[in-house]
Amino acid sequence: MPTEIEIVPCLSDNYAYLVKSGEACAVVDPSEAAPVRAALKAKGWKLTHILNTHHHPDHCGGNLELKKEFGAIVVGPGKDAARIPGIDVGVTEESGWEFDGRKVQVLEVPAHTRGAITFVIDGNAFTGDTLFSIGCGRLFEGDAATMWKSLSKLMTLPDDTQVYCGHEYTQSNGRFALTLEPHNRALQKRMEQVTALRAAGKPTIPVDMATEKATNPFLRPDQPEIRKSLGMEDADTVAAFHEIRERKNNF
Repeated sequence: MPTEIEIVPCLSDNYAYLVKSGEACAVVDPSEAAPVRAALKAKGWKLTHILNTHHHPDHCGGNLELKKEFGAIVVGPGKDAARIPGIDVGVTEESGWEFDGRKVQVLEVPAHTRGAITFVIDGNAFTGDTLFSIGCGRLFEGDAATMWKSLSKLMTLPDDTQVYCGHEYTQSNGRFALTLEPHNRALQKRMEQVTALRAAGKPTIPVDMATEKATNPFLRPDQPEIRKSLGMEDADTVAAFHEIRERKNNF
């Protein structure tokens, strides 16, 4: 049986995710407990695990309350365990993890935070704030070279991998992307879909990795139109990536 995934909107623009397999049910990045509790009740599921991609409070603020209520096991980045509230199991790229008998791939993707990880469960990548749809996270605890290496690692996932990121930022990310690559037809098409989804009050997530590779400027720093927009035709990849991130910071 495939895993079941339920999107749980939290705070103003965060997403947590319920991931159900057999009798096991995990929540990924619960910023607050109440919406998670309501979603569990609506589905009739019992929480067994809490998965954190990184230590920021808008991704683990609900840990302790949910752990106390459900007795859930908290799983997070082993190399940043000291900053994960209530952590029971620290995982690394080498250790991986297992969920209801399913092998879970753990990718270490530092830069937004030094300990950031992505969980890949049954072809679904929970990327936290490292990779957004048409965007990437800010470089709070790493530099452009570190983030480019992390994103390059995520790009090795199969094209049909479904990306579940930490925030609903897609519409503004897309508007920025169009300033760099206005003639990208795949990006234009994606933005038409995004606009329609948001107008209907629906999430723009998940999105497959193939679409991200075709539309996300942070995965495309060597594309000729982007280089021309940056005025950096002859710069190296990391320098171009850094400039894209700086422009997005000020967009």
